[in-house]
Amino acid sequence: MSLLADWTAGRHTAGGVAHDTYRRGSGPGIVVIHESPGLTPEVVEFGEELVEAGFTVVLPHLFGSADAPPRTWEAARVVPRLCVTREFTMFATGVTAPLGDWLRTLARDLHASVGGPGVGAIGMCVTGGFALAMMLDPVVVAPVVAQPAVPLPVGRRRAADLNLSPSDLAEVRARVADGCPVLGVRYRDDWITGTRFETLRRELGDGFISVELPGRGHATLTDHKHPVAVVRVVDFFRERLLGR
Repeated sequence: MSLLADWTAGRHTAGGVAHDTYRRGSGPGIVVIHESPGLTPEVVEFGEELVEAGFTVVLPHLFGSADAPPRTWEAARVVPRLCVTREFTMFATGVTAPLGDWLRTLARDLHASVGGPGVGAIGMCVTGGFALAMMLDPVVVAPVVAQPAVPLPVGRRRAADLNLSPSDLAEVRARVADGCPVLGVRYRDDWITGTRFETLRRELGDGFISVELPGRGHATLTDHKHPVAVVRVVDFFRERLLGR
């Protein structure tokens, strides 16, 4: 039986871009943006944990398979496609991925549907920086950056880049200064995250809450799930969206 069988399937269209979505739960909304190679069982299971914690969760399906165990060949097929799609910016520095516009409209629609103080957003790996891009809309009040990996850390400049344009980074800094913190989660020795956490600390100061786990794992909430990461993310959402 599909792990998504109990989720409500939909399709969100904005700006000429359309992607399938899956929704479940009640309470304030959270957009969970999956990592490569797709909307895997591990991502769905993390979404279920957030539902059980008292949230309405929306899983957009952006690429790869849905609800299928990842295979080595699938990652090898998906990543090259992401490198050439217009929605992602896998190598460019100082640029915000165009998919951020679509994700912000998804967050606005979710908030209009469920209410509450705002919406949570979490990006992972190749989508890690998207939670920052979503902060350009004030409806996003609980952004989480999990093991951000884009732009791919080829060279010092890319390794430090936040996948944001200078003007969008300035808006993120302003949101943080106004009281919207950013939570970041990674394994301390995960090379693919580059030096982005150092950049976030420099740019956001005390508004960046850093959770760095010991070891060389990567997917903090899915394939290499760490209980500390899950607890810190759920607690962050509870504080920001439920006032607990």
